[in-house]
Amino acid sequence: MSELVERIDQLLARPPYATPPAEHLAILLELLKEELEQLWCRDGGLRNYVRHWPVDLRSATRLADLPYLPVAVLKAQPPLSLVKASEIKRTLTSSATTSQLPSRIVLDAATARRMTKGVAAIAQNFLGSFRRPYLVVDTPDSARSGLEMGARGAAIQGLRPFATEVTYCLGPDGKGDIVLDRDLLIRFARAHADCPVLIYGFTYILWKYLVQPLVATNTSLDMPSVHILHSGGWKRLQDEAVNKETFNTGLARIFNCSTDHVLDFYGMVENVGVIYPDCVEGNKHVPTFAEIIVRDPLTLEPVTEGERGIIQVCSVLPTSFPGHLLLTDDLGELVAYDGCGCGRRGTCVRFVGRVPKSELRGCGNIELRRRVAA
Repeated sequence: MSELVERIDQLLARPPYATPPAEHLAILLELLKEELEQLWCRDGGLRNYVRHWPVDLRSATRLADLPYLPVAVLKAQPPLSLVKASEIKRTLTSSATTSQLPSRIVLDAATARRMTKGVAAIAQNFLGSFRRPYLVVDTPDSARSGLEMGARGAAIQGLRPFATEVTYCLGPDGKGDIVLDRDLLIRFARAHADCPVLIYGFTYILWKYLVQPLVATNTSLDMPSVHILHSGGWKRLQDEAVNKETFNTGLARIFNCSTDHVLDFYGMVENVGVIYPDCVEGNKHVPTFAEIIVRDPLTLEPVTEGERGIIQVCSVLPTSFPGHLLLTDDLGELVAYDGCGCGRRGTCVRFVGRVPKSELRGCGNIELRRRVAA
């Protein structure tokens, strides 16, 4: 096991988008086969699942042949775990509507460490390695440390390695609602007008609690060096006829920055430690320690470039839960297996929506309203 962990760490230490695809896939295949043998077989149900998979694990020659799980299995209660209860340091919970069970992901110390390193390696490739003031468009309660943490908190904490200081600009208004603290935001903007700043918020929260209130009062902030990262589903904004172009333009106008400084990234709690920001070509790239397979909805075979299908995420990072090979509820287009114009190597995709009739995930875009006892 120690040798396997060392090899995972070595792959994590590589530049995230520089490995030639053939080499990357060969390394990933061997690591994932070993992880399934050593980790999944600790659990009787998973061991039986692997044993009855149509393709023998040892003879598999491509990632697409390895036994994957539907992401919904991570909604199991108690959570699926590959480590002893005493080794669990934190449980991450996905977003869910009131009628759904969230996914619950258990982290041991090693997986939590890799999660932080993975997100940092990806973000550094897009943002640079230096620290800067960090503005979070959310409330401090969203990222409170504890034994459990939600999707928004995990995303907020994942970017903390890039922060010299952290400022939250949403808070309670005394009536049970959450509002933008305009005075705090304006002070922050004036103090950091001439330096790079990192801003993060969930997509819908940024629009509802930052862009809309400032547009309504014709308020703009002169912060041309900001980089704005956001994540979460687009469904609620699409219901309000807000597309990606409108969203990016609105944020850029508020901060007086280029729309290129607004980065949408896809991420899910179940795929811990891996995020997929947009490159300048509008594509999302897979780092060396992960892979994405786009599967035909009817045959479940991998599609060819330019085709759409169901997204499967693959990762070598977790050793505390079976999140290595997960078939998601998301649809994507395989743009290319290599050769994006941005220069990053490996698979690049675009996410295009949800699988029809799949359950609606909350995506963290919940109304920021406190429940007030009657």
